Amino acid sequence: MQNTPADARALYRERLSPSLRLLATVALAGPMVSLIFVPVGSTVALLAGAAVSAVLVGAIIAAAPVLTVEGTTLRAGRAHIDVRHLGEPVALTADEARQARGPGLPARGWHLIRGGMDGIVVVPNTDPDDPVDTWTISTRTPDRLAAAIRAARP
Repeated sequence: MQNTPADARALYRERLSPSLRLLATVALAGPMVSLIFVPVGSTVALLAGAAVSAVLVGAIIAAAPVLTVEGTTLRAGRAHIDVRHLGEPVALTADEARQARGPGLPARGWHLIRGGMDGIVVVPNTDPDDPVDTWTISTRTPDRLAAAIRAARP
């Protein structure tokens, strides 16, 4: 087995998977589909409902964005930026995070906000050529994400 170089290992990785409430809501599509197939047969209805539930739950988990700090790059979903263009990250929770997600959300910022997550990291963008002022990112562990961004700086 090869050893991964120290600078290529991820300093931080988190999948912003959906909440159990959302997964249960999506899984309820299966019983609805099985009701459609009851006239065909109860076994077919049961199999179709179970298959639809499994596919939808799997799809919503697979489509969840991933946060990584790897090398000198911050990736949040499909977006990425070199950490040398980022200012000091601010980890927020509770009322401060609600303010940052709501009335304090900058119009010219880039946002990756997920419901059911209390933590937010707000990072100023210092690149003069980039029209985005800040990155606002939902996370379950805002302190760890902020520390990983600081540690990735050259």
